[in-house]
Amino acid sequence: MQVQVRDNNVDQALRVLKKRLQREGVFREMKRRKYYEKPSEKRTREAAEAVRRSRKAARKAAIREGLIAAPKRDVRPRPPARG
Repeated sequence: MQVQVRDNNVDQALRVLKKRLQREGVFREMKRRKYYEKPSEKRTREAAEAVRRSRKAARKAAIREGLIAAPKRDVRPRPPARG
């Protein structure tokens, strides 16, 4: 994974890198691999994740079809862009 450093702004590049790693799930994976996970615990966790994914997909499909209302979005004004 690469991040470009613009105008010698390393702090900005680090923020972008952390955000990308978070989105890819690298931190979650590192935390999971820190300790040994028994096979039974792994099966239980993976089954729970599958249930969570299927419920999320069903909820999104129901919202798309108009069966349930979409969650309310936070309507706060965005701060002005720096730059």
